[in-house]
Amino acid sequence: MEREELLKACGLCPRACRADRTAGQTGYCGQGSAVVAARAALHFWEEPCISGRSGSGAVFFSGCTLRCVFCQNYEIAAGRAGWEISRERLADIFLELEGRGANNINLVTAGHFAPQVADALERARARGLSVPAVYNTSAYETVETLRMFRGLVDIYLPDFKYVSARLAEDLSGAPDYFERAAAALEEMEAQVGEPAFFDAGKGTEKRSGEGERLLSAREMNEACQEDADFLMKKGMIVRHLALPGQGADSRRVLRYLHGTFGNRIYISLMNQYTPMPGIRERLEERLGERAKEYRALCRKLTEREYGRLVDGLLELGAENAFIQEGETAKESFIPAFDGDGLRDI
Repeated sequence: MEREELLKACGLCPRACRADRTAGQTGYCGQGSAVVAARAALHFWEEPCISGRSGSGAVFFSGCTLRCVFCQNYEIAAGRAGWEISRERLADIFLELEGRGANNINLVTAGHFAPQVADALERARARGLSVPAVYNTSAYETVETLRMFRGLVDIYLPDFKYVSARLAEDLSGAPDYFERAAAALEEMEAQVGEPAFFDAGKGTEKRSGEGERLLSAREMNEACQEDADFLMKKGMIVRHLALPGQGADSRRVLRYLHGTFGNRIYISLMNQYTPMPGIRERLEERLGERAKEYRALCRKLTEREYGRLVDGLLELGAENAFIQEGETAKESFIPAFDGDGLRDI
């Protein structure tokens, strides 16, 4: 089936809403057939091996296939911010970001535009795009959609939010999240294999050249120093955003990830949960009296909660991990979705 045909009875995500997005209908994601994005700019708040010193070339797409009551990017997930761009313009944007020194092209929540984004990546590659492509996702994906990106995506950067079906249904409206995300991660790892890095600090080159030896995860861990600039060339980093009051499920997530993938992936344990305005009201609207079960989501994660998760990750024997230190739970980590970088220059 041609990629465009997939938009006529849309099944790109697990919702399988079957909307004809080519005929003016919008899918569960809230989007039609036109690509809509809210920002394309250098982004410095990813893991160090993604952002590096010169930033990740992040393109934030509008719409989402989840309905997370605590969403940190609610403005674009709900489709309230965004500008239509053609796939030709999207290919231009990828090349412009590389020209500005981006270490990679970071596709943030692109799955519901998979046919158009895959086409734009192919066009940009044909025109000389050479930096890695990063697929940044909630992991609520279908294996079939992910297969469109085989050979196009070098690095997968998925979330893994829950093991509990009840938690996934209450907070994201997706009781099948664990099963879908688990299958998605297996496909992602099969595509990109074990992590590999290169030292961008050598000279001014921002990417690995032909014949340059890549470092394994173990070699990178041993060589890494504060002033080093190691960038990921391929592999997978799985993020888990720790939620206040949900430590038991977070521990299940970490056990699953390490037990399934071991040190073939990186785990990024995040403490940056920020209670967004209106969270209490959204909880009450969705869950009624049961909203009180999740009242902890109205506060930040405590140091004790996060520390216990870090200790648990170490006890599992995880060697490849990122943790966050200091004050990270603040809205300044959420960029302005103002159309930066989308218009022709």
